[in-house]
Amino acid sequence: MTLRQSILKRIYPLLMLLTSHKENRKKTFRNQSNAQPLESFYSLSTQLNNGVELNFNSLKGKKVLLVNTASDCGYTNQYADLQKLFEKNSDRLIILGFPANDFKEQEKGTDEQIAQFCQINFGVTFPLAKKSSVKGDHKNEIFKWLSEKNKNGWNSKQPSWNFSKYLVNEQGQLTHYFDPAVSPLSDEVIEAINKS
Repeated sequence: MTLRQSILKRIYPLLMLLTSHKENRKKTFRNQSNAQPLESFYSLSTQLNNGVELNFNSLKGKKVLLVNTASDCGYTNQYADLQKLFEKNSDRLIILGFPANDFKEQEKGTDEQIAQFCQINFGVTFPLAKKSSVKGDHKNEIFKWLSEKNKNGWNSKQPSWNFSKYLVNEQGQLTHYFDPAVSPLSDEVIEAINKS
């Protein structure tokens, strides 16, 4: 862990406290109209950072929380919260991390370095995808589906920063978007995961 990462880890609770009072930075969007995807979530796949191809068809019947991540961000400590969430709900929830360097060069490492950093510092056991882009013209296919209404049926919100979260239900329907300031262990996220 670099000095910057150590400092960020220590100030994370303060960052979360400060952002919890700024409602405009703590947004949650819901699929209120129960819109169905125009393209199947289960037709997607991604390559994990260990080189294994993950076919999303294998995720049927579980909720999936997809998160763009970075190792050098004020929200990096959310890796620990995501791991806790994963451990408590591993029978019905898959968490997929998507390391990306799209926000101010906060993910400079290789796939191997990122995996090692996450495992050593946060005990991460949930799958991490290969590093890719999650916004703009070069975003990966998963984040195209998550942030394009003509694919997911209702949402056009791209990640606003590292640790933006998208929740897909057991039927492959995008149900929620949570801004980075929304903790993975917040009431909003827990309630959405528990909703049948």
